[in-house]
Amino acid sequence: MKKIIALALCLMMVFALCGVASADFAPNGPVSMIVAYKAGSGTDNTARVLAKYAEKYVGQTIVIENVEGGSGSIGWSQLADADPDGQTIGFINLPNFSSSIVNEMGTYTVESFAPIANHVTETSIVIVRADDDRFPDLEALVAYGKENEGTKNELLASTNGPQASNHIGAQAFANSAGFMYTDIPQGGTADQLLSLRGAEADFSVVKLADIAGQEAEYRILGVFAEERLPELPDAFVCGNDKTAARLRQTLARLGRKVPEEIMLAGFDDVRCAVTMLPPLTTVHQPCEDIALVAYRALRERMRDPSLPPRRILVPAPLVVRESTHRTR
Repeated sequence: MKKIIALALCLMMVFALCGVASADFAPNGPVSMIVAYKAGSGTDNTARVLAKYAEKYVGQTIVIENVEGGSGSIGWSQLADADPDGQTIGFINLPNFSSSIVNEMGTYTVESFAPIANHVTETSIVIVRADDDRFPDLEALVAYGKENEGTKNELLASTNGPQASNHIGAQAFANSAGFMYTDIPQGGTADQLLSLRGAEADFSVVKLADIAGQEAEYRILGVFAEERLPELPDAFVCGNDKTAARLRQTLARLGRKVPEEIMLAGFDDVRCAVTMLPPLTTVHQPCEDIALVAYRALRERMRDPSLPPRRILVPAPLVVRESTHRTR
């Protein structure tokens, strides 16, 4: 069976692919990289970033060719039919790719391609519109889904295509949480997100990179991981209250609510900690106590310069205010 070189993108949820090198890959002209999704999609953005750096090692210009449709199967069919001369490579999303083979959406198989490398493993996230006050957290979304199951208000989920990666994610989420939803399949992730922003759907499951630069448009309710992603902090503890106040302003510009979405704390308990909205949780600096302890230590040192150095800890109480208080 004819083989060509394919570049594999692992949008990980349950699938993985190890990369292998090809010593025979030596194109003699511009290389076409087939991306089976529309320009501006998460896959397309990732492919373009990779292509920029890959040109250094390929030694040729890499030209992105968007061949969308069929949940990726149209582009991958074109990739499988290309001449195996190293001039055509592709970008494969493994969940969508595997589903397309199972559902016989194309004439290709796994053996139709020779992998170069695994590019990235991504964690999926559950999102809603940032202005949708019905779902402040994951528990509210699940509860709504269970309460409205089988009714005209049943949850709607926009996905990137039937049995595509984000559809698989939405189904895994619904199965694990125990609720039903109605799928609104789109032609790719870009259209999936457009459907959500246009209020055609209630929630979506996407990858974190899919919403890069659009974070203010969405509220992230959960991640497909056992631990919180470092890119998605639940709280910020700042070195002082003034830094926390400036961060509060930045979060407001990004449309992020404190403490509903992100909790915030500072250190010092200066005036701005009380006047900012919401009032800031902080650690109170006991300035008078510190001054008194320092004065006494100085007096002792003056009386006896031979005293050894010592470390003195002064209790600093935590002052809990609304910036870290969440109501359920």
